[in-house]
Amino acid sequence: MFEYSGVKISWLGHDGFKIKDDLTIYIDPFQISDGEKADIILVTHEHFDHLSPQDIKKISTPETVIVAPKIAESGLKGIKCKQLVVIKPGEVKDVKGVSIQAVPAYNINKFRSPGQVFHPKEDERVGYVVRVKGVSIYHAGDTDAIPEVKELKVDVALLPVSGTYVMTAAEAVELANTIKPKVAIPMHYGAIVGSESAAQRFKEGVSGRVEILKKE
Repeated sequence: MFEYSGVKISWLGHDGFKIKDDLTIYIDPFQISDGEKADIILVTHEHFDHLSPQDIKKISTPETVIVAPKIAESGLKGIKCKQLVVIKPGEVKDVKGVSIQAVPAYNINKFRSPGQVFHPKEDERVGYVVRVKGVSIYHAGDTDAIPEVKELKVDVALLPVSGTYVMTAAEAVELANTIKPKVAIPMHYGAIVGSESAAQRFKEGVSGRVEILKKE
């Protein structure tokens, strides 16, 4: 667990995080143990390692608000929650007093077949900028270092580093050194693809502060 200005950030493995202040917010919970119940759950897109119904059910209650892009909506049917908020890239929603900004997330140079990227822009998958207690936290989702995110100004950036489906460690370093968050935290390794060595290469290359979190 890492604490920044009173906001606690826990890495749950892969792309999963818990953000806690007065509320408990989860992003892309995957392969988690039974955890603290969620006030808000953010889902970046529909792939199984980001939208995991069995994991979401562990932490969702009838008072939980789930936020997700349209492409993930059908995968969330049947999960008990207070409300499902569908969000598009560029939109900002106020959820229980928390500002949730959807940021584009797509590939530009990671291909499943010639000319076909893993995460096309037109599918409108997202990352998020979450603002709690004056702290801005960017969770990139599954993306490359796309032009839209190079203008972000955030306190904490959670960036994928494994390559294959997302930016490589070197690409994540370049992005971190461009947007200059107060703290950068590597993710998207240790489960589906990527190893801790990618996180270490990221830390060595970033000019600012990097925290490599232990899985909780």
